[in-house]
Amino acid sequence: MAVKAEKFFTSKLGIIAAAMFATFLWGSAFPAIKLSYTALNIGANEYDKQLLFAGYRFFLAGVMIFLFFTLFKQSLKLRRATIVPLAQLGLVQTFLQYLLFYFGLSYSTGMQGAVIAGTASFFQILFAHFLYADDSLSVRKWLGIALGFGGVLIVNLPKAGADFQFGIGELLLLLAMMASAYGNIMAKERAASMDVSYLTAYQMLFGSIGLIIVGGASAGFLPFDFNSYTLLLVVYLAFLSAAGFILWNNVMKYNKVGKVSMYLFLVPVFGVLLSGLFLNEVMHYTILIGLMLVVVGIIVVNGQKSADKAPKEKLQSSA
Repeated sequence: MAVKAEKFFTSKLGIIAAAMFATFLWGSAFPAIKLSYTALNIGANEYDKQLLFAGYRFFLAGVMIFLFFTLFKQSLKLRRATIVPLAQLGLVQTFLQYLLFYFGLSYSTGMQGAVIAGTASFFQILFAHFLYADDSLSVRKWLGIALGFGGVLIVNLPKAGADFQFGIGELLLLLAMMASAYGNIMAKERAASMDVSYLTAYQMLFGSIGLIIVGGASAGFLPFDFNSYTLLLVVYLAFLSAAGFILWNNVMKYNKVGKVSMYLFLVPVFGVLLSGLFLNEVMHYTILIGLMLVVVGIIVVNGQKSADKAPKEKLQSSA
């Protein structure tokens, strides 16, 4: 099974298929979350309900993974030696990332959130500079980072062209992308000694329990009035998390960081398109220009010559 998985996730077609599907799912999260907030009457200032909703989503995602692999007779029994590294990963990749992400998205639009999501690859490159040997920041990487953050700034220009604005929502989304990038590196290191499905299921469960406790302590643990529509949204959000992280963690496990990071630019592409489709958000020229700069920046960063594409990636310190 492991040999077949490695063969698929290291093949050109396998990388493209897995990365495109994962990024499509993550891009669809932006409008799905906004629609959920509206349907469940979760206001921008109701932080406790936002956290509780996120906890429901990721707890269900973890359960989905357990049920799926149980059907195939694959045991995901928790091993004592893995509890600490899984809890650390859950703290960063689920609890911290989505605490910041949900708060930030409530103060931003789906399109702006989607474009800012593209900066995760830049933060990943920055962290790799400090955590991996032989992966220093080059002029090409600095140029790509400048283009990417230029895109983030442009997309937040007022629609009327007045004074520049960069609010708390955008700042929180940037911090969420930092947590996402660092969490990806942590997952890559831990996946070397754990099965990806095992790792993904438990980090989501651990992280979701933290979100449920923090949110439920203030909002109560059952404040939502679910119907078939809202339940469908929660199930879909759980599914995209479970499937997306399993696919991406496998891509990260079997490939070099620099080789696969370029596919993260598809998250803002899919996010902008799906937000326009489902939220009826107008794609102003500033959003299009900013999106183009983010995409070009990521391509520039990852467009290294073949000699630069395969750094040794030996960790200098534990992620």
